[in-house]
Formats: sequence, structure tokens, C-alpha cells
Amino acid sequence: MASSNSTSSARRRAARAPPPPNLGDLSGVSAPLPSNGLHAPSISTHPPNAATPNPSPPGASIVVVVRPAMQPASPVSGDAGPVAEAVPPRGAPQVLVRRRSVPFSPDSPLAPGSRGGGERRSTFREDVSHAAAETYLVTRLAFILLRYLGVGYRWISQLAALIIYAILLMPGFIRVGYYYFFSRQVLRSVIYGDQPRNRLDLYIPRDPKKPSPVVAFVTGGAWIIGYKAWGALLGRRLAERGIIVACIDYRNFPQGTISDMVSDASDGISFVCETVGAYGGDPNQIYLMGQSAGAHIAACALLEQAAKESRGEQISWSVTQIKAYFGLSGGYNIENLVDHFHERGLYRSIFLSIMEGKKSLPHFSPETVAKKLSPETIALLPQIVLLHGTDDYSIPFSASETFAGVLKQAGAKAKLLLYEGKTHTDVFLQDPLRGGRDKLVEDVISVIHADDADAREKDALAPIPGRLVSEWQIKLAHRISPF
Repeated sequence: MASSNSTSSARRRAARAPPPPNLGDLSGVSAPLPSNGLHAPSISTHPPNAATPNPSPPGASIVVVVRPAMQPASPVSGDAGPVAEAVPPRGAPQVLVRRRSVPFSPDSPLAPGSRGGGERRSTFREDVSHAAAETYLVTRLAFILLRYLGVGYRWISQLAALIIYAILLMPGFIRVGYYYFFSRQVLRSVIYGDQPRNRLDLYIPRDPKKPSPVVAFVTGGAWIIGYKAWGALLGRRLAERGIIVACIDYRNFPQGTISDMVSDASDGISFVCETVGAYGGDPNQIYLMGQSAGAHIAACALLEQAAKESRGEQISWSVTQIKAYFGLSGGYNIENLVDHFHERGLYRSIFLSIMEGKKSLPHFSPETVAKKLSPETIALLPQIVLLHGTDDYSIPFSASETFAGVLKQAGAKAKLLLYEGKTHTDVFLQDPLRGGRDKLVEDVISVIHADDADAREKDALAPIPGRLVSEWQIKLAHRISPF
């Protein structure tokens, strides 16, 4: 699948980006994809720089599906033999390279809490070992980042604010961390690709009676400190409402640059589309979501895939499989944000290295790309919902406002939701930690359950989440937050 574009992109990275320190394999502990025999995921550790196991299930065959324009999709079969088709194409011919899917069963050993006899529950020692390994991964990455950026007044003050912010919210973080590491509803570090950090976490609802909607979530982190566990709180809240969440990890800078991040995210989305049935997901209800830098990366992957699809190129997943894209607090015109990020502490030289040089900024600005897309490509895009707080200083809400306007002008289905007085982290962290009905979560669920009357009835009767952090701590964290 190599192309001249990818070759030139690699040359630009080699020419412009400073040589990163040797990070080795920061993937930590991983759980490989279960086989078609539905064996429970086992925990395995890969040494640094070791080759990642093949993410394809043993014995699974690769199927090339060529679908002409507007060909009706075949229904999901209860037999493991046929390929499970998702949503019918919106326009262009598609060449899909797909794995054979595995049908959903409530008794599948893959489903947490299932009655299948093949499930092996991890021991307390394994859970503690996994927690230690992932803590070491994040700590190591943070120190490498500090060494790479150097020490300056702005970074020291930001780091101090971050530490105080984390201490104030620590009671909630501890409870969410316990859920992340010890809940049987969480499958951690499932391998989706062969690159370092090609892992994802799955948050699975309890006792699903039917295939569940799925959200493929790309976490934020300023393209530098992104990590799949950052989505634990959102994953928990959505799983409590019957929605599977796949939090996709990806290479961060300096381990990779923006092309690597977009490629990793796209591979993760492909994995979700291909294997969702094995985890109790509905292949006809897949949603894409990203937060902050993750919203930018996910938008780049979505538009790039739509462009490939409209040109009839071979693809591993189709934008027609995505019912909606949710962009939370994202930046979509990177050219206009360089100076803003520099003032916020993400220095211009570092940011341009992440984005592979100044000349690459238009290519990785979804707003700029959308203006140049053909009507046929725009027609392939799913509904796009942009969500942003009006007091967001990390990425101004005007970024989402302008992007929504460009998409509407191009003919795309776009919707903008603004949260008055909310900062970059309020809508994603502080508000869910406060408990009660969270506005962001409810808005996302309302889109996902729009066509499911039974789910909407259950939503009205759903238990109200409890408070995880006291109000005075949340308010003080709001004032101190470096984001």
C-alpha cells in the first residue's frame, strides 16, 4: 500500500524532524486478539523492540470485498462463515480488505461476566503487575519528554500546576484507576497492529442482551502525552449505558510524528470495524470520537479515508461504516494554531517537528482539507458533531465553530454544540467526576440512541452516577488547571 505520497511524507519527516531519543517499545503489557475459537484474551509481555504478534485471529482468512456504488449491504449473518457487512456505501466504489467476522453470543468467553467455561480471569498478581507496567510506561514517557523539551520557566510552572491539579482530583482518579485495572468489564491492551503502542482498551457493558453500539475513541494529549487510559472515565460512563468503547493508543512524539499517529488511529479504527462482533458490538453502529489532539488525529484519519475511498483505492475500513464522528475540544486548522500553541508552552519548533514541517500544515489541517474535497468525497462523510467549551483556552472554541461552518458550506452534515463557561478539561474530566447527569455524555448518547426507542427508555431510567470528587476540589482544580 506504499505510495509516492507516503514516501515523500517519510522523507519530509527525516529531513525536518530532530532525531528523537531511542524510546524502545513503550507498549508495555498486552493482551492479544482472541482466536476464532473464542478463547479468552491472555496476558503477555513483549520485550523492548520485539516484534508484535500478528493481530489477525489464527485461522482467520483475509477477504477482499469489492462493492459497486450503492450496492445494498448484506445483513449480518449468524454464521461465522460469511463476511458481516456493515452500513451500505454512500456513493463511491469500495475495495475493502476485511477479516472474517465472529458472530456475537452473550455466552461468549470474550464477554466479561459471561458463562462460557473457557474464560480465564486474571489473578491479582497479574493485575498488579499490569498496573505497575503501565505506570512505568507513562512515567518513562513523561521523563523522556521533559529531557527532550528541556527545562524552562514556562514548563516548570505548567508542571507545578499540573501536579496540584492532579492531587486535587486524585480521589476520583484512584477510583477510576481501580475500575480500569480490576474491573472485568475492561479488556486492556488488546493488540491491533504491529507498531509500538498499537494497543487499545475495551470497555464492555454488563450482560448485553443484543449487539451493542461501539465508540472508537482517540484520546488527547497534545500529540505528546496521549495514552489510551485517559479515556477510562468516558469508557466507564458509556459502558454503563450499554455502549462499547474502544480507546485507541498510538505513537506520540518523539516516538512518532503526525503521519504515524494518523496511521495508527486508522489501523485502530480498522481493527474495531473488523472485530467488533467478537466483543459483542454491532457492526452497523460504529461511531468515531476524539478529544483534543485525538479529535484532530481522528478527523485527519476520517477525511483521508474518505478521499481514498472516493478515488477507489484499496482500504481496510470504510467511512460508510462510521455512523457519526464526535470531535471534542479539537483543533482543525493547525496553520492558525501554531502561534497560539507557542504562547501556551507547546513551542513552535517542537510543534512543527510533530507536524513534519511548515509545508505539511495544510495537509494535516482538516478544515483546509475539507475545502478541497470533491462533492463525491463529502457525500461519503458521516454526521459530524463538534463539541467545545466556550472557556477553552488550550484550543479556542472558534476552532470547532469555523470547522463546522466549512463542513456545512461543503455540503456535509455537521452540528456544533457549545458548553457555556466550560474549559478544555471541564467537559471531559471535572464534570464527569462531579457525578449526576453529565451534559456531554448525555449529548453523545442522544445521538447514538437516536434510532433505538428501547435504549432511550432505558436511558431515562438509568441510575445517576455518583460523585467521585468533592465540589470544592473540582472548583479549585478548574482554577488551577494548566489546560
